[in-house]
Amino acid sequence: MTQDEALALLKAGTSVFLTGQPGSGKTHTVNRYIDDLRRKGIEVAYTASTGVAATQGHGVTIHAWSGIGVRKALTRRDLDALSTNRRLADRIERTSVLVIDEISMLPARSLSLVDAVCRHIRGGSVPFGGLQIVLVGDFFQLPPVMRRQAEDSMLPLTDGMEAYGAEFAHTSPAWQDLAATVCYLSEQHRQSDKAFVDVLAAIRTNACIGIHRQHLTERLIDRDRLPAGCTRLFTHNAAVDEINQRELAKLGGKSQLFSMIAKGPEPFIQALQRGCLSPESLELKHGAVVMFTKNDPGGRFVNGTLGLVEALDAESGHPVVRTRGGKRILAEPAKWKIEENGKERASITQVPLRLAWAITVHKSQGMSLDVAVIDLSKAFEYGQGYVALSRLRELSGLHLLGLNERALRVHPIAVEKDAEFRAASAAARGEAGEIHLAPKQEAFLAACCARTQAAASGERTRVRAYGAPKGP
Repeated sequence: MTQDEALALLKAGTSVFLTGQPGSGKTHTVNRYIDDLRRKGIEVAYTASTGVAATQGHGVTIHAWSGIGVRKALTRRDLDALSTNRRLADRIERTSVLVIDEISMLPARSLSLVDAVCRHIRGGSVPFGGLQIVLVGDFFQLPPVMRRQAEDSMLPLTDGMEAYGAEFAHTSPAWQDLAATVCYLSEQHRQSDKAFVDVLAAIRTNACIGIHRQHLTERLIDRDRLPAGCTRLFTHNAAVDEINQRELAKLGGKSQLFSMIAKGPEPFIQALQRGCLSPESLELKHGAVVMFTKNDPGGRFVNGTLGLVEALDAESGHPVVRTRGGKRILAEPAKWKIEENGKERASITQVPLRLAWAITVHKSQGMSLDVAVIDLSKAFEYGQGYVALSRLRELSGLHLLGLNERALRVHPIAVEKDAEFRAASAAARGEAGEIHLAPKQEAFLAACCARTQAAASGERTRVRAYGAPKGP
């Protein structure tokens, strides 16, 4: 399915599972839809299963948005208590469209809890209380982290192997009840190197053999031949901070510190800080290898653009970065924020850079890189190698320090489900004609506008708190 076809289905109010290979434009498509909704004054909630993904989209984690936190189950009493939380209830009632990004990392039980909360607060028996649900992600990438490390983040926060499992969201009863239309994006916007595309496709089907392995082994290099100023991706956290600080210390000259500015309630600030790839205190020197941590609205850089600190601007004191493509960019402070009902609840402001001699595979998810040194010799989870390799645009940009068998494997359940998702998307493509969908798009827009107007005028759409029959 093309991006435009998926967008047409979204505008018709269809609940959708938006998927496809890395670089197929999932984020771009959902951002187009969110921008369109906001221009029309329709309440949309952008959430994600991880703090990093949520922060990049100016949202919160789905755990925080829905109020489920770290819970593994919800009793009737829990649901009643959540419904009396005025801010939570208002947020869920006012919303017309709920986006959940990085769905591959959300456990099935968490999706079911979100469904239960939405039904209970919105007072309906339909899935998610009648919200349009947009699930975004690729099950070939990192699977759910089963041992949560923080209330609103599912990223591993400690070194070593975490407790992973295969409780994919698509096994949830909530997923089955929702029966979301599958939009499997088929266009490729990141990789144009045919040999590399073939390698990634082979890994995606657990069929990386022969010529594909040869292409990868040809990219192996010795540790004493690392290209200068090149970001390294590791599967474990231990090496990353140590490498960055060691390399920074090697540089001569004076350090310059850039401190993060935070505004808003402390819990929101903490969530933003956990999700932001730029640190609270950023130490830079001339010659430091850095990575931009945010997409520039003007298109000068994206999350993952690499460069060297060339100077500090004489007037502003902000770092000037020379990218690998030769651009000279003044890295001015950027804002990460949490929005709710069209209003800013909290924000952090920092120079959108981080030291980038090394980063973890987890934190590279969503990035596009021109060149990287990748060590997959200690890959321990399905999809880890696939995520790391698919960050790159071309095979020539890959420098491999090591590779093990697990790095070439994706989860067998993901392979099994892929054919089903592709077939479902092909069937749905026939419904994606603009003319055919026009009446549905108009009806959905009218319904969303009516809900927004009712909320703005103070009308109560909540019924459960006023004596309606209790939910499921």
